[in-house]
Amino acid sequence: MEELREFARRVIDNVSQVIVGKESVVEKLLVALLCEGHVLIEDVPGVGKTMLARAVAASLGLSFRRLQCTPDLLPNDITGVSIYNQRTGEFEFRPGPIFSHILLADEINRATPRTQSALLEAMGEGQVTVDGVTYPLLRPFLVLATQNPIEYEGTFPLPEAQLDRFFLKLSVGYPDRAEEARMLRRLQREHPIFAIGPVVDGTRVPELERQVWDVYVDDAVVDYVVSIVHATREEPSLAVGASPRGSIALLKGAQALAAIQGRDYVIPDDVKRLAPAILEHRLIVRPEAALRGRTAADVLLEVLARVPVPVEQR
Repeated sequence: MEELREFARRVIDNVSQVIVGKESVVEKLLVALLCEGHVLIEDVPGVGKTMLARAVAASLGLSFRRLQCTPDLLPNDITGVSIYNQRTGEFEFRPGPIFSHILLADEINRATPRTQSALLEAMGEGQVTVDGVTYPLLRPFLVLATQNPIEYEGTFPLPEAQLDRFFLKLSVGYPDRAEEARMLRRLQREHPIFAIGPVVDGTRVPELERQVWDVYVDDAVVDYVVSIVHATREEPSLAVGASPRGSIALLKGAQALAAIQGRDYVIPDDVKRLAPAILEHRLIVRPEAALRGRTAADVLLEVLARVPVPVEQR
């Protein structure tokens, strides 16, 4: 796993020149990338969501497109459109921004449900169909969708079934005082995003993805994942617990996190560390519990504290 660890370290160090103090966020983003998953970033404006996407794409040397979601955005604005060529007398396909390695769908909840569905279908299938013709997407392919948690006027919240399709959900968060001071000093001249370049070969990600599956998972760790997921389904405060897709994502994510850290085996801490990012957005709190101030994050933390952690038998 040394190759994977070095790959991740180079990307994290390079992105840290632009996004200060958020190594854990970049690490989880790489976990999603290595698991062929997609990421929903929910945070307030101005914390660096767009810069994070640009910095990761630049570090990997992959193509990057930004899509600003608005209510008048159509599915063809994402997937592309066939245009009639009068010279040849045939229709020619003009690919949309979905045909890039990394796509930033900014404020996805401002797009209409029809447009959201077109984007999420491409995420799930790895291909798009336009006028009856199917086109495969590039690999690797990562969608970073953002939404603002404080402005809901004129938005179309993602249904729970579509939220479940995101591998994990992240929040960048504000920097602390020292990190913000360091960020301001770096901005005295040119913005650091223009100074960073590729530090790894991003086209090798599909090859590295296969190595993630070789990470050993003990039966005790598998049972730990199952226990966490089933505890959410049996929790009285939750109307809906984590789905089987959530348990698959949690196990596969733990394998990727172990590989990034240079280990060829998963430990329970890998599962516990990723559980909030992978499971929280898949949980629905009962209305009566929500009125008492209970949130999915609170319930999940209680579940993680309650489920016994497997220990090594000597």
